[in-house]
Amino acid sequence: QVQLAESGGGLVQPGGSLRLSCAASGIILGLNTMHWYRQAPGKTREWVALIGGGGYTNYAGSVKGRFTISRDNAKNTVYLQMNSLKPEDTAVYYCNTAPDHWGQGTQVIVSS
Repeated sequence: QVQLAESGGGLVQPGGSLRLSCAASGIILGLNTMHWYRQAPGKTREWVALIGGGGYTNYAGSVKGRFTISRDNAKNTVYLQMNSLKPEDTAVYYCNTAPDHWGQGTQVIVSS
């Protein structure tokens, strides 16, 4: 049974940083493509970033240059380092892997 558990969210001021974690069980992260998505209040869920099994990464244009996705295979955990945060980054952040595995999400609020 695949389980994904996000953590690391919180309240941060604009310009600040947070690092989100997604710990996995029942799956070997290093062999799978992992994604981060987010859903802002009143909006549809949007894709943020991915890391492939070979280490390939890709980002949504809105976060490119500010967010970095990475993976620690020994800990079976994927991370999302978020820098230069903006109020529009406020959302619940979810990790995901195929075919349709989701965590419970972690709330990020960017506000002064």
